[in-house]
Amino acid sequence: MISKEENILFAAEKLFAENGFQGTSTREISKAANVNISMISYYFGSKEKLYEKLVEYRMQEGQFFSKDILERTDIDEWEKIQKIVDQFAGRVRHNKCFYRIMQREQLYTENPQIVQFLKETKMSFISMYSKILESGIQKGIFTKNPPIYLLHSTVSGTLFYASNAKEMYKEFLNNTEDEEAFEEKYYSELNKHIKHILKDLLGYEENK
Repeated sequence: MISKEENILFAAEKLFAENGFQGTSTREISKAANVNISMISYYFGSKEKLYEKLVEYRMQEGQFFSKDILERTDIDEWEKIQKIVDQFAGRVRHNKCFYRIMQREQLYTENPQIVQFLKETKMSFISMYSKILESGIQKGIFTKNPPIYLLHSTVSGTLFYASNAKEMYKEFLNNTEDEEAFEEKYYSELNKHIKHILKDLLGYEENK
């Protein structure tokens, strides 16, 4: 069961994704969350602080799963990469509103705290990829050493673009499946596609 604070965060997330930060009022958020407008001030202080809390909340979720994968000793480096892709693709799929907000934020945000938080989060992911790649090369699991920052861009860029273009591709394919069935197949194929790209970039040979 979600808390009252999370209920407000999730209601705001949907509105921010649809209307942008400036286009969303605290009154609209309180109505969507079915709470008194004073509750927003009580939990967050202001719309700006609510926005910052939402970014922090979602980003910390991602950092938690990444840290957990990095510290595992029961799987090798290629398996860690696969789990990162699985988790990242799942988050993009199931948190569409938040990632729509983030793509907009990277271009237009004027909030220095969010800019810094996004930077720190990206740096954390790049550091994680770097550690896995370095370890994998030392063990002979990977035979190539691509630029880490481009590796991160390949994964995130492909996921974001494909997620945004899902409806266009559905139309291109003349797919008549219901939305849920198509989405399940779409993200499964997207997940496999990214892993095939990473195999080549990292020089991983499955049957060596």
